[in-house]
Amino acid sequence: VQLQASGGGLVQAGGSLRLSCAASGQTFSNYVMGWFRQAPGKEHEFVAAMRWGWRCSATTYANSAKGRFTISIDNPKNMVYLQMNSLKPEDTAVYSCALDLSTVIRTERSSYAYWGQGTLVTVSS
Repeated sequence: VQLQASGGGLVQAGGSLRLSCAASGQTFSNYVMGWFRQAPGKEHEFVAAMRWGWRCSATTYANSAKGRFTISIDNPKNMVYLQMNSLKPEDTAVYSCALDLSTVIRTERSSYAYWGQGTLVTVSS
């Protein structure tokens, strides 16, 4: 399994970014894709997750992401996206995508077996 995240960058507060994660290596149907972030000097923090399914999907968001971030999956392309709007300086972090071989959405970092490299998001005030 390989996960490749991209799309980070520098944005002003109030702006938007869309992160992408390209997944390859196996069938991902019904498994869970998640986004985590790690700010400087802080622990990894769950951001959002979505169960990957052709007919049924479920999402979970951290309170800090609700109403501002949207996770989505493009099944044919094996791509996962994190649309981030109304960005705040406190959203500055390295964002990583991860795969959990579970059909139930979990928010613990330890549940995710596969990780992509992070992409840095910097939000200036």
